[in-house]
Amino acid sequence: MGTRRLCLALDLKDDAAAIAEYERLHRPGNVWPEVIVDIRARGYVSMEIWRTGNRLVMIAEVAADAPKPAPSTDAVNARWEDEMWRFQQALPHAQEGDRWVPMRLIFDLSLHIEEAIRRST
Repeated sequence: MGTRRLCLALDLKDDAAAIAEYERLHRPGNVWPEVIVDIRARGYVSMEIWRTGNRLVMIAEVAADAPKPAPSTDAVNARWEDEMWRFQQALPHAQEGDRWVPMRLIFDLSLHIEEAIRRST
């Protein structure tokens, strides 16, 4: 069974202490166990969150045959999300109410390799 990749972006409030606390809350053992269970139950196989400055990028893999991952309906996850929102802010172009905004793939090296090899020989 294959997977499909999701890439999403979100900004943190531009405050060094808040960013440090957000990172601390995401270290192993600090994310509420119910949140981890809920993420997995919604079809996520893996998830990473990367940061530069106050910009976050989430890269997640979901089962290819899983329905599109939906927002959680779990009460504990909702409390976690509300707690995290105090550190976060929507991207300038996000729709009203959106937090994590899907990114669009614009370059995939694997799609260029054969053409590049053909052209270089």
